[in-house]
Amino acid sequence: MIEMVLLALIPVALLIGLGYGLKVSGFMADHFWPQAERISYYVLLPALFLHGLATADLKALPVWSLASALIGSTLIAAALVVAARPLMRLDGAAFTSVFQGSIRFNNYIGVTLAAGLFGAKGVALAAVCNAAIVPTVNMLCVLVFARFGSARLTARAALMQIVTNPLVVACLAGILLQVLGLHLPPGLEPALKSLGAASMPMGLLCVGAALNFSAAGSWLGPVLTSSVVKFVVMPGLTFMAARALGLGAPAMMVALLFQALPTASSSYILAKQLGGDAPLMAGITATQTVLGALALPLVLAVLPG
Repeated sequence: MIEMVLLALIPVALLIGLGYGLKVSGFMADHFWPQAERISYYVLLPALFLHGLATADLKALPVWSLASALIGSTLIAAALVVAARPLMRLDGAAFTSVFQGSIRFNNYIGVTLAAGLFGAKGVALAAVCNAAIVPTVNMLCVLVFARFGSARLTARAALMQIVTNPLVVACLAGILLQVLGLHLPPGLEPALKSLGAASMPMGLLCVGAALNFSAAGSWLGPVLTSSVVKFVVMPGLTFMAARALGLGAPAMMVALLFQALPTASSSYILAKQLGGDAPLMAGITATQTVLGALALPLVLAVLPG
């Protein structure tokens, strides 16, 4: 298990390091990175979510029980983080980074590990996890940005941010295609798949480029808070929900896996686009990637038993 987790996390860490090296060496001009972040947010990540949700094979799986456990635990964890905000002594932008670090997840790592653990069934279970919590997490994060981000939004503006957010729109479109039993056109499907595959390396390079270690001393509290929620509270809540709903071993294992994944590069992209603390978000992403190598095996070894 530990070897499998490390093999999934090493490429993530290497790409973050490469992005940092490209930025500090000046190999890529400074004006490259904002454009890379923009294409990730508006093109690559929506393609990933749309393709993954539209093409998933969900037959003979505990779809509703698994989705209920994941959505319920995510909503409770999100509510706990918001309720604890007065204790954190952070400004609004920094809080959005803690919030994202607490509930967002790196679905690339999740799919890789689920496939390694359970083969084709693991991939299908991972698709259910994505279908349940990708839209949930994105809508929650947009609401938190609307309330606490540096660009405060009215209720109407917040609603518009949700219904026009490219990640939310892509998730809902993929789910709609899945529910209606429709397929992506033959020419469009491979194009979306290729664009989605490019979102991970591009996003992680941007995370690395945003790292600013001169501010690392101020990361400790936010990193610790988000990581405790991510690696302890979230899987604990998911375990209780999964037991209550009677999920079998494979489904419970994949649910716990997804809820204990380190946060994704999309967190940083969202922070840049919606007025969050992007440097802090990059620090949380990089740190959780390293911590995940220890946390994931522990969660999967302790909780299901």
